[in-house]
Amino acid sequence: MKNNYDIIIIGSGPGGYVAAIRSAQLGLKTAIIEKESLGGVCLNWGCIPTKSLLKSAEVYQMIKHADSYGIKADNVDIDFKKIIKRSRSVAKTLSDGISFLLKKNKIDLLIGTAIFETKNNIKVNNNGDIQDITSDNIIIATGARARSLPNINVGKNIWTYREAMVPEELPNKIAIIGSGAIGMEFASFYNALGSNVSVIEIANTILPNEDSEISEHAKKEFTDLGIKFYTETIVQEIVSKNKKEILKLKGKDTKIHNIEVDKVIVAIGITGNIDNLGLEEIDIKTDKGHIVTDEWSKTNIKNIYAIGDVAGAPWLAHKASHEAVICVENIAGLPNLHPLNKNNIPGCVYSSPQIASVGLSEKVALEKYKIKVGKFPLMANGKAQAIGSTSGFIKVIYEENTGELLGAHMIGDGVTELIHGYTIAKNMEGTEEDIKTTVFPHPTLSESLHEAVLNAYGISIHF
Repeated sequence: MKNNYDIIIIGSGPGGYVAAIRSAQLGLKTAIIEKESLGGVCLNWGCIPTKSLLKSAEVYQMIKHADSYGIKADNVDIDFKKIIKRSRSVAKTLSDGISFLLKKNKIDLLIGTAIFETKNNIKVNNNGDIQDITSDNIIIATGARARSLPNINVGKNIWTYREAMVPEELPNKIAIIGSGAIGMEFASFYNALGSNVSVIEIANTILPNEDSEISEHAKKEFTDLGIKFYTETIVQEIVSKNKKEILKLKGKDTKIHNIEVDKVIVAIGITGNIDNLGLEEIDIKTDKGHIVTDEWSKTNIKNIYAIGDVAGAPWLAHKASHEAVICVENIAGLPNLHPLNKNNIPGCVYSSPQIASVGLSEKVALEKYKIKVGKFPLMANGKAQAIGSTSGFIKVIYEENTGELLGAHMIGDGVTELIHGYTIAKNMEGTEEDIKTTVFPHPTLSESLHEAVLNAYGISIHF
């Protein structure tokens, strides 16, 4: 006998479990299928545990430089295994928390792999224990996995993000292929703990999705911290020799040169988990490793939806969660809904320094609009001076005639906790007047948001 549900969700990451909870809140009979750990990649192998690792590295660096704050701290050292253990403990605590939330909301949790038999029927296989379930509405939230390079095989010394989070010991030398958010967070972590870090990037700049000024400033800061960069460079081959990995690099000058390291992290992006779901049996449309959806997360099959990383960029946990809510509310027939505006989704890199942005870069904005650009250096901010974190700046881009906030970009200490200020302004369609007339508390780093807007209109007070 098949169990019938109002909504079935495949995957329990930040898209899946949020969809399940919102569905249950709306009174719908809900089931969620998970083959591994509650919380998905983000909670168990991504967003959360990496932030734990980065916090440990930040604390270590702060203690090492405590003398600048008038505090003596001698013989500072790290317990690498304890750093890793804390990270795993944080992930487990939050995964257990999701289990509690599912029970609280009376959501059926089915452990196993999911395979579509028809567009309404799913077979759940838990090590041979088969369960058939049906629903008129099915949400695919299976997330994504690390992309691989055709000539490089993951192994003992060649890692994806998963292996990079649970090493047995700190590598002396490490190479990271890819300088996006994942690559730079790992570069920041390992460099801060003492590893010799090299980053290889095929583009002509690091963090190629960021505003060019941010990328340039970030590269300078990371270089000053000891990270070595090879831009406009490809990895032709990796050869194992004497327990080391030799990377054969080809730069824009076409010359081949080698670097030798202990470990390699491949961080060149992700691809959707669309395999082994039976999607081909029901003719779900996919493109370049992701499921094709419309603005309401609908696939080409009217009762099947896809949210989060499996449905394509931007590959962000908070995007998945918001897609989840909108998708479920649309299924439930709630009125006055609006699709997610992806231009208002902030992106963050939790390296040291941190990087955050929302909206258009200056280059893209210039292609479409007449603009006003404002900047404010953190060095001119009183709180930044007080806490000893003066490197970095805030940048805003406005449409000249309407005062629409087109984009905001920032680099520096704590900026991932500041970007929401501009995100709220964009979401509320606020103009420069709304921020100019807002009272920001003093002394705070948030005052820099105000000053950057004032600068765009030629009325800076502190710069």
